[in-house]
Amino acid sequence: MIKKAPSKKIYSTDLGIDLESKEENELFKWFLACLLFGRPIQQGVAKKTYFEFIKESLTSPEAILQAGWDKLVKILDRGHYIRYDYSTATKLLEVCQTLKEKYGTLANLINTSQNFKDLQNRLLEFKGIGPVTTEILLRDLKLHKVI
Repeated sequence: MIKKAPSKKIYSTDLGIDLESKEENELFKWFLACLLFGRPIQQGVAKKTYFEFIKESLTSPEAILQAGWDKLVKILDRGHYIRYDYSTATKLLEVCQTLKEKYGTLANLINTSQNFKDLQNRLLEFKGIGPVTTEILLRDLKLHKVI
C-alpha cells in the first residue's frame, strides 16, 4: 500500500498576501487563491495558476470580469489548471459578478456579515463556492484578525 504524503496547508503569507492590511486588493487576492485551491487539484498547480493571475494583474472582480472567459481559460491553461479550465473560468466570472452585484466588494461582504457563521453562510450561497473553499478562506481571515 502506497502512503500519500500529507498535503501542507496553504496560507496567504505563502503567496505574499498581506491580509493584516485589510486592503480590498489583498482580501480579493486571497479570495481568488482560495477559489483556485478549493478545487481538487495539486497545490503546485493552483499556486502556479494564482501567480499567472497576478502576472496579468487580475486581482479584482472588475479585472476578472473585463478579462472575459477566453482570457481566463488561457491563464488557467498556462498554470496547467487544464482539467478544470473551462469550469473554473465560468465559476470565476459568476462569483465575481455575484460579489459585485450583491456586496460591491469583498470587504463589504465581510463587514456586513453579522458574525462568523453569517459570513460562512453568505459565502456558501455563491454558486461554485463550497465548504473547502470557504474553510480555506475563513481560516486565514480569522488567523490574521480580519474577522
